Amino acid sequence: MQMKHEEILKRTKDTNKAKDFFLEKLAFMIGPDRLKHLMEKHLEDFNLIDVRAYEDYIKGHIPYAVHIPYDQMEEQLVKLSKDKVNILYSHSFLCQKSKKAAYILADEGYPVMELLGGFKGWKKRDFDIIETDDADYPN
Repeated sequence: MQMKHEEILKRTKDTNKAKDFFLEKLAFMIGPDRLKHLMEKHLEDFNLIDVRAYEDYIKGHIPYAVHIPYDQMEEQLVKLSKDKVNILYSHSFLCQKSKKAAYILADEGYPVMELLGGFKGWKKRDFDIIETDDADYPN
């Protein structure tokens, strides 16, 4: 659904809706610094999922991330737990794959969050990344 410019400007004038929207958004987003802290202290409480293509995953991914490509998410839901928060990431702010995958998970009753900035945001903080050789990949 494409909104006209006038409709967009009209909607932004409702500051109560905006406040509610951003509060909700914050509840389901996590930044790279907070994720790094969780990885150091609470790794057992969440799953970290890279939804990018296989080629991108093996070039570099966040430590402890499992690879479930966006286009396979629905078929691979059985690999995930509804008892843990599932933190998803894709390429960057501009990539919509993790948002779409998060919608699929939420629709199926899985707790879910999205990493702000995706892989590029993580890498920009100069945090560790894992490069995987093709031979190490289980698929």
